[in-house]
Amino acid sequence: MSSPNRNSGLRFEVLARDGRARSGRLTLPHAELETPVFMPVGTQGAVKAMSAGDLDALAFRIILGNTYHLHLRPGEALVAAVGGLHRFEGWDGALLTDSGGFQVFSLARLRRIHDDGVEFQSYIDGSPRHFTPASVMHIQHMLGADIAMAFDECPPYPCEPDEMRNAIDRTHRWAERCREAWVAQGMKTASGDAQALFGILQGGVDATLRQESGRILVAMDFPGYAIGGLAVGETPEMRSAAVASSCEVLPEERPRYLMGVGTPLDILDAVLRGVDMFDCVLPTRNGRNGQLITSSGPLNLRNARFATEFCAPDPGCSCAVCERYTRAYIHHLFKANEMLGPRLASYHNLAFYANLMQQIRAEIAAGRLRQFAEEFGAKFGAASSSAGEI
Repeated sequence: MSSPNRNSGLRFEVLARDGRARSGRLTLPHAELETPVFMPVGTQGAVKAMSAGDLDALAFRIILGNTYHLHLRPGEALVAAVGGLHRFEGWDGALLTDSGGFQVFSLARLRRIHDDGVEFQSYIDGSPRHFTPASVMHIQHMLGADIAMAFDECPPYPCEPDEMRNAIDRTHRWAERCREAWVAQGMKTASGDAQALFGILQGGVDATLRQESGRILVAMDFPGYAIGGLAVGETPEMRSAAVASSCEVLPEERPRYLMGVGTPLDILDAVLRGVDMFDCVLPTRNGRNGQLITSSGPLNLRNARFATEFCAPDPGCSCAVCERYTRAYIHHLFKANEMLGPRLASYHNLAFYANLMQQIRAEIAAGRLRQFAEEFGAKFGAASSSAGEI
């Protein structure tokens, strides 16, 4: 099997190590990124409440889109007609599109799984749809992301051993078909840019199955690898062990992406185990609900006690929100149902994540990430426990 990596538009270089943790440089057609990196989620072509200018100001250079949602609305043909998702949403950084596998299995009604793919109904209008590995790769080809994801089956937690085995085997068969379709598309987007493809490991919280999945996918020689099927109900300890066992079998020279896992403590734990890329809806979802993420833990600014607190939302933060506004003002915005409230809270939360990743990279370079993680966890974890986990 020929290596696709020379033509995939992806280059990855590890620049520093601290135990299993590593920092590096990930080069894609639309951006050069420093890793470990957090990727804001723009499921339907927008990071909720954030403009492209906001994301630029926060120094994000890669965001996510979702194949399932963008296929249903507005449709990949319309996006391709204007030159791809970058031009459609006014974003000049890198883009990664999830394959939609998780959404098909978690959102779609009346789905029917078979070896060729999945039949399901649109959650928008109930129309019948059919995803196959080839069709998912075609959709991502049309959308034009820098990184496309292989179509996978995400088993629930917990599930029966037979159900897990079937999901893993099907994921591997679909990964092979995705790779074939991607190569047939020239490893390019419809607009002609190079496009990388990541395989997705499954296996639940079973270390043996995780490593089996990793070895099979590594033999297919993808430009990068994702760890999927987590944050679906397992304990943090189970998730941590699954991440560690997955990283043990993944190649050092390829980027590793932990899908959908994103509390600050989860990110630190996974970086210590060798993960490079993260995404999560938590910063914007929590922001829309009035919760700020700070180095001292989460703050729910809807609470009455913040009505007369005229300090910065997070005194330790220098983002544009914390430099200009107060807790009392943002509390008022939420109570008055002003749309500025969710926007300011989401902006701060994303700034917190951008700063956290920058600090993580610096601590890796200094060789003290574990000490930083312990200090951060002691402060943030205690506050989270008293305020309610984010």
